[in-house]
Amino acid sequence: MDNRNSLINFSLAGRSHQVSRVNLAILILGVLYTVGIIGVLIPIHPEFVRLTPINLFISLAIVLLFHPKWNQQSVFFLMLCYSVGLGAEIYGVQTGRLFGDYTYGPVLGPQVLATPLIIGINWIILAYCSGVAVNHLLERQHPVLKAFLASLLMVGIDVLIEPVAIRLGFWEWTGSSTPPLQNFLGWWLVAFPILISFMYLCGKTKNKVAIALFCFQFLFFLTIYLF
Repeated sequence: MDNRNSLINFSLAGRSHQVSRVNLAILILGVLYTVGIIGVLIPIHPEFVRLTPINLFISLAIVLLFHPKWNQQSVFFLMLCYSVGLGAEIYGVQTGRLFGDYTYGPVLGPQVLATPLIIGINWIILAYCSGVAVNHLLERQHPVLKAFLASLLMVGIDVLIEPVAIRLGFWEWTGSSTPPLQNFLGWWLVAFPILISFMYLCGKTKNKVAIALFCFQFLFFLTIYLF
């Protein structure tokens, strides 16, 4: 009986420690994005937005620390998502056929073929967080349906991101201050197969830190947009 109680207490202590780590990670992300909002709105420094690539790297690293099951499929999904996302952006910038005519500014850091390398990380963050969010909400639904809904979620947050990104100099649309409808259709066409791969490769992945990051990004862009 004593051994059984000891095992139970050890298990409860382990779960408590995990919850504490999750809460700490969410707190760190909250502080990071709060500082981001303040830094952009005041602004703290005219070059403050150039910290965006660092923000994205830190955000993704924190989220992936809490990925529940690392295996070859998980790593393959991350590589696939980065490659497809960056490749789609390069194709879009070079041809204007996928998202419309747009160009990236210098804010997002080093570029290849006029496309920031960090943009692939952004695709991972949005795809992973959207997939996890749908897994939390609709765990038992068919993977294709969940991928469909998660890709719509990605397009939805892009609608909010676009005006803020233009304002901050992330990118600009040729001959227009607003993105064309083609952009959102292109986003969905790229996001849907990525999220199908997520649903089949990463199964029913749940990650509370990813949910928190998605919410913080939503609040960040909403706040900047409103003010």
